[in-house]
This record gives sequence, structure tokens and C-alpha cells, in this order.
Amino acid sequence: MLKGIPPILSPDLLKILTEMGHGDEIVLADGNFPAASHAQRLIRADGHSIPDLLKAILTLFPLDSYVEQPITLMAVEPGDGGEPVIWQQYQQIANEKEGKPISIDMIDRFSFYERAKETYAVVATGERALYANVILKKGVIG
Repeated sequence: MLKGIPPILSPDLLKILTEMGHGDEIVLADGNFPAASHAQRLIRADGHSIPDLLKAILTLFPLDSYVEQPITLMAVEPGDGGEPVIWQQYQQIANEKEGKPISIDMIDRFSFYERAKETYAVVATGERALYANVILKKGVIG
């Protein structure tokens, strides 16, 4: 155990977060996301929700302040319903952890899949909410 490290963050996830540099991206994938087939590096976080992981990760991980939208979500496909409630949680967590309002981008499902293939890592979670996938872009510590 280490002081100040959220216990939800596994040693493998901590290693990935440490290895990442400015501009690198990581996906927090819901349980429906094809994580294994889209990951260059796959981290398992089964049984954990994305909001809990997001809170813990953003305790250590600076979002990129040099881009307009350091967080990207998978947009809902036409006909699949309205905005997922979980997105409001993401916005609240990001704003709180960064100490200011954070702008969030939306991209369509297939663009999200292609971008996920290029990210540094994918974290496969047990999140059950639909359209809960999120990409975080790492910033710098000033």
C-alpha cells in the first residue's frame, strides 16, 4: 500500500498512467466495448465502474490543458435514446478534479473505435451503463 494512491488503481494501471506522456490517450471502456480487440495495451478493471475509476485516475492524471476538449465520449447512435445520465457524472467529476469547467467532445461510435485503436491503453471495466466509454488525453503537471 502507498499513501495517497486510490486503492482502486491497480499496479498495472498505475504503471500505464506513469508511462503515458503529454498528449497520450487512454480509454475507460464499458463492459460492452470490444476492449481486447482494440487495445495496444489492455488493463482489466472488472467489477469497477467508470465513475469510480475516473475519480481515482483524475486524482493523479492531469488532463491536457493545451487542447479544447481533453475528454471524448462516444455519441449515442440515432434511435438509441437520449443522453446517458452517466455523462453528467463524468462532467461533474472532471470539473471537480480539474477545479474548472472541462469541455467534452463527442464522436460517433465508429470514429471512437478507430481512435481507441491508437490510444496508449484501454481499461476494460465492469461498467454496465450504455455509451459510457470515455477517452482521456494526458496533460502536463505545471
